[in-house]
Amino acid sequence: MLRNKQVGFLGAGNMGEALIHGLLHGHLCKPEQIICSDVRPERLKLIREKYGVRGTTHNSEVVKQSDIIILAVKPQIMKPVIEEVSKYFDFNKLVISIAAGVPLDAIESCAGKELKLVRVMPNICVSVREGVSAISAGRHAQKEDLMIAKTIFDSVGKSIFLEENLLDAVTGLSGSGPAYIFLIVDALADAGVKVGLSRDDALLLASQTVLGAAKMLIETREHPGKLKDMVTSPGGTAIAGLHTLEQGGVRTTLINAVEVATQRSKALGEMMKNNLKGT
Repeated sequence: MLRNKQVGFLGAGNMGEALIHGLLHGHLCKPEQIICSDVRPERLKLIREKYGVRGTTHNSEVVKQSDIIILAVKPQIMKPVIEEVSKYFDFNKLVISIAAGVPLDAIESCAGKELKLVRVMPNICVSVREGVSAISAGRHAQKEDLMIAKTIFDSVGKSIFLEENLLDAVTGLSGSGPAYIFLIVDALADAGVKVGLSRDDALLLASQTVLGAAKMLIETREHPGKLKDMVTSPGGTAIAGLHTLEQGGVRTTLINAVEVATQRSKALGEMMKNNLKGT
């Protein structure tokens, strides 16, 4: 699907690099098919040397030479970047935005033209090819465009298709979710230290436990409640620990965290929308 396509990245930061790595690692692209831009020459040098792709400090060169353009710049600088390159956009090019909180219609408004657009919300775990991404189609995106986007983001994890109005919820759950898990693992490791384990051993045990539990959920496709019941035996250790967690309101706290993060994403999205539209 990408064999004869030129893929361009506007922005070669962590997300951009993760996607470049995924495309090359999955043999979906050859290095000569990829070009990226960044304002930092030292960053471009690192990416070129590490992956063998082309690099430039000129965003316009990326757009002119690419069939697929991935907007991987920070939301705060999206407006000047789009204004710089919009004259090179046309319906022969697929534009994929991974800028958090930037709606599709705001990108079109800023560009001053209709575009073949797809918006994707990945999370930081794409950096270890275990990310999860939600893909939303713009008004003019075709099925082939969505499959191209899915191919790209499946190279760094898993992806699903959702309507754009659900992307704030995605941000609150999976976008911010790694931070919640890191906090939980840190707390579990602290608990391990408290009951006599070394810091390194406790952290390894906590991290691998989370990884294994997640893998069980994905591979068995069982309801988490059923798997939880498999671990708990009458009068045993797990049920005693779960009782303490419920007393501490862990379930309610996590639900509230996702809800608050979702609302924050909506508020930031409105700010970005107004900024791109110049209102």
